[in-house]
Amino acid sequence: MSYFDAASSLPLHPVARQALLASVDEGWADPARPHREGRRARMLLDAARETAAEAVGCRPDELRFTSSGTHALHTGITGALAGRRRAGRRLVVSAVEHSAVLHTAEAHERAGGLVREVGVDRSGRVDAQEWARALGEDSALACLQSANHEVGTVQPVTEVAEICAEAGVPLLVDAAQSLPWGPVAGPWSLLAGSAHKWGGPAGVGLLAIRKGVRFAPPGPVDERESGAAPGFENIPAVVAAAAALRAVRAEADAEADRLRALVDRIRARVPELVPDTEVVGDPVRRLPHLVTFSCLYVDGEALLHALDAAGYSVSSGSSCTSSTLTPSHVLRAMGVLSEGNVRVSLPPGTAEEEVDRFLEALPGAVEGVRAHLGAGAAAGAGAAAGAGAGTAAAPSPSGATAEVTVDALGKLCPLPVIELAKVIEDVPAGGVVRVLADDEAARLDIPAWCEMTGHAFEGVEGVEYRVRRQAADS
Repeated sequence: MSYFDAASSLPLHPVARQALLASVDEGWADPARPHREGRRARMLLDAARETAAEAVGCRPDELRFTSSGTHALHTGITGALAGRRRAGRRLVVSAVEHSAVLHTAEAHERAGGLVREVGVDRSGRVDAQEWARALGEDSALACLQSANHEVGTVQPVTEVAEICAEAGVPLLVDAAQSLPWGPVAGPWSLLAGSAHKWGGPAGVGLLAIRKGVRFAPPGPVDERESGAAPGFENIPAVVAAAAALRAVRAEADAEADRLRALVDRIRARVPELVPDTEVVGDPVRRLPHLVTFSCLYVDGEALLHALDAAGYSVSSGSSCTSSTLTPSHVLRAMGVLSEGNVRVSLPPGTAEEEVDRFLEALPGAVEGVRAHLGAGAAAGAGAAAGAGAGTAAAPSPSGATAEVTVDALGKLCPLPVIELAKVIEDVPAGGVVRVLADDEAARLDIPAWCEMTGHAFEGVEGVEYRVRRQAADS
């Protein structure tokens, strides 16, 4: 079985396992106590803090360990907002932040705060100047991830951090995905990370708060971790997390070059091997180990099961795999295809042969899912339209505009798009297909289908989508 879901979690790094076992015997005592056992535990905790701070690029006394990366984000946002409540109540976030950030923003809004969401382009990247316009005199905090967890796009954090610093607004960076590959540059104010993303144990996060940032820890606090994570520290897990971060950083440059080449191969070969596929995310400014693509006429959950049966563990942002049956908020913000979405994130040590075998298995898996959904004809029509092949369709007689209505009400992703593709050739060039669909994914996937196949999306009103057939290039 090939595990290609490193962006979700990694197994314990061998160095982390050794550190964990060793510190279980040495770090069990209360580090707040002055006796010998307490001093030994304190030494282990302080050493782990120094190691992690060096990797983050901050002072040891600026770094707190928390119970998870999510907890670090919740604490960092709410603490910074509370500390700067006199400055204002505006929180600026990107539209593609991790759900932990967006959920905290929603809570802030429910409590009477203002949230300004900055959109992204089709690669998933924010525009620094748009970010500057989103800031106002009432801004208390801004949040921007260093790299996206679903599509791998690296954000212009340094430029945004400089804009925020000039405006006097602290910037919190979610560095969960990028921290294993290197420190985050720029004058950021707060930073969060999660140990299980780099081969540390689950249940350990870190939160760095620069000196001078006004911060009021939320909720009841005690003397532990400066109030950021009250309760007895899990010293063995913290030691293992710091050891793993140092270990992966030592290997990061060489491993990044190697994995980037493998991901480049996937990015190039998938559209060649699988018709009607869109590779999403920035092709250059991206994490080295992650690639995401979406396949038309494919049920995302069925495709994940097919790949799992073939021996490959991958992830997805498709609505078909979501408990809410809505597309990933990241893909939605980018305006790209969501159906049949696959995220491949290669763990360190992935062999070239594993990637080659995955590329051999993928076409058959997609073809099998499409066949099960009866999408063979749709895929052929979409491929022909997208390639601009064939003879241009004749205009309708007497200039009348032909229309066809597709009733896909009650049908879920990807069936509305499949039905659309099946009938598009039933209308002449210039004719219109009206698709009736109440699946939330249709708002993303029908426009994306038009973008991929060269037809014109004319808008949506309620549950009615209008698509105008374009003549194929001669």
